[in-house]
Amino acid sequence: MPDRVPAVVTLVCGASGVGKSRAASALAARYGVPVCEADDIVTALKAMTTPGQQPYLHYWDTNPEAQSWAAGKIADLHFEVCEALRPAFAAVIADHVEYAAPVVMEGDYLTPDLVLALPGSVRAVVLVEPDEDTLVANFGAREPHLDAQRHRARVSLLVGARLAAGAHAMGAPVVPARPWADQVDRIDRALADS
Repeated sequence: MPDRVPAVVTLVCGASGVGKSRAASALAARYGVPVCEADDIVTALKAMTTPGQQPYLHYWDTNPEAQSWAAGKIADLHFEVCEALRPAFAAVIADHVEYAAPVVMEGDYLTPDLVLALPGSVRAVVLVEPDEDTLVANFGAREPHLDAQRHRARVSLLVGARLAAGAHAMGAPVVPARPWADQVDRIDRALADS
């Protein structure tokens, strides 16, 4: 493992479509640590709960009409899901810290304020992509069979802005997703400086 891994857990936060998975993989390779996909935790929790037990976690499955909501209302729901998942993510993060098991964790529902429970051992960066057309292209490249990419991009812009505001308020770095060529260097520097 490289000699400079400043925290046990590094969170890569950001809205859907900004390139968190790509960034987390590159960062983990640089640090010589594994990647933890928050989406895997979500999948496991959904398999072990019912909509009655965790309504926000199952909301998209039980209320498909929500996809046609206004972008702001969908963004609000996104943060409700973040809150519902907070205890699960906090437990995984605490476990990594307790056992000194470094990891880079990424996912749509991670918020930078998760570092507050274990400052010094956990750090976060928020990736942002402010260009709607770029987000549409990113979604289209990975999920070409889905419609409504423009609406999804608008939701991502709102979610990204709120994540960035939260990060700024707590002093966590916010890093533009592009240019891709030096992305991991920019993230690494921002984390080291924070």
